[in-house]
Amino acid sequence: MIAALNQLVDFIDGHLTEEINIDDLAVSLGMTEYHLRRMFSALAGMPLSEYVRRRRMTVAATDVLGTSELLAIAVRYGYGSTEAFSRAFRSVHGVGPGDVRRDGGPLRTQPQLRFRLTVEGNTTMDTRIADRPAFRLIGRSARVPLIHHGPNPHIQARIASLPAAEHARLKELSNTNPVGLLQVSADVDPDYREGSELTYLHGVAVTEATPLPEELDVIEVPAGTWAVFHAEGEYPAVLQSTWAATATDWFPSNPWRLRPGPSIVAVLDRAADFSTASCELWLPVERA
Repeated sequence: MIAALNQLVDFIDGHLTEEINIDDLAVSLGMTEYHLRRMFSALAGMPLSEYVRRRRMTVAATDVLGTSELLAIAVRYGYGSTEAFSRAFRSVHGVGPGDVRRDGGPLRTQPQLRFRLTVEGNTTMDTRIADRPAFRLIGRSARVPLIHHGPNPHIQARIASLPAAEHARLKELSNTNPVGLLQVSADVDPDYREGSELTYLHGVAVTEATPLPEELDVIEVPAGTWAVFHAEGEYPAVLQSTWAATATDWFPSNPWRLRPGPSIVAVLDRAADFSTASCELWLPVERA
């Protein structure tokens, strides 16, 4: 996977003035677009689309400092107008192309990324592979923004808004793995952009044959394979670090890749104030 990501950034740099079809490129690298975008975002710390934009505007700055008309430069980098090009340029450099042409800067450079696998061997990931028939996730859902670090106040507010009786009722409905009350993230942006919206569901897993209460929200989950990661410690930091470790350590070392589908957190045990917890992170996977 590391080699494929480096081939990706090399290809991007060689085609910055062309339209880049990420789906076709992923196939040529033996990956899916979904897995490629998620792994790139997790390892690079930015969405793939954002990296392409930053690299384009970094190289475009050299042309802006030249004598070509701004419209010609905009068209060269795939923009239909100087206004659209200027917005993209300003979002990266903080100033417009006219300012740079007049003053020579300031300019912000996005270097070409290079991925390397660092082998430390001091962390063992407690993981199992589970094949599951189709099931349903039922509960109470809401659209919330994605937050990479620290507690998500929108999710916390959603959970707190449910009365204790509703938590107990949902837990009683659970009848298949993963068991117990679940925290589900679905419809996540493939680039995993901070602030992008996702569907958060607080609920349980039930079999396909289970009668569904009409007032509950439902996510249909097709049959498939899951990688299940056990984590325990300070919450939610331990869960976020485990997710990061799947990208940096587990996927590069194992013949699996992410497939589209919800990610599920099953809280097995927790402190009364939820400061610490023992939990499982369920990620949908397929053989690479």
